Amino acid sequence: MEDSLEKKYNKLIVAVSIIIPVAVAVLFAVKLKDFGINVEPLSFLPPIYATTNGITAVVLVWGVLAIKNGKRKLHERLMTFAIFLSLAFLVMYVAYHMTADSTKLGDLNHDGIVDAVEMAKVGALRYIYVFILITHIILSVVIIPMVLVTYVRALSQRFDRHRKIAKITFPLWLYVAVTGVVVYLMISPYYAN
Repeated sequence: MEDSLEKKYNKLIVAVSIIIPVAVAVLFAVKLKDFGINVEPLSFLPPIYATTNGITAVVLVWGVLAIKNGKRKLHERLMTFAIFLSLAFLVMYVAYHMTADSTKLGDLNHDGIVDAVEMAKVGALRYIYVFILITHIILSVVIIPMVLVTYVRALSQRFDRHRKIAKITFPLWLYVAVTGVVVYLMISPYYAN
């Protein structure tokens, strides 16, 4: 019975794991202004979605502590909440990028170009930022099926299999949540007001 529940959701997990990154990539490239839709940039969103990432990290750690202390129901609720927070982040992230141009690290005058003087001011920090950003983006795609498989295994009460994948899913998901905050903190001085 439990295997059939997992099998039932496998196709959905594969579909969602493909659809979400593709949709985000497409929507990231779409600017509403290019379609004649004049909306103010949702510039209030980056600190909100960065905070959402931070809360996700706290909820993930809290969820792991709950299960280690035998509080299974609390663990289940916290992990469900972490999924909700991740979805909320995704919606806000896409909404922001559909209404605003991407911010470049070092672009102090907000002209969309990081010139030699601006580049020199940023220095080696740029390489650290790029590394964190790239690993954050790659792992945010990788984590989608992992979270869904981990969650479905718990729903199907296959706790032995759930624990195995959760040991991998948890640190990766935590990394994505924490680096989401770090990326925001690094880029925030360069947001246009």
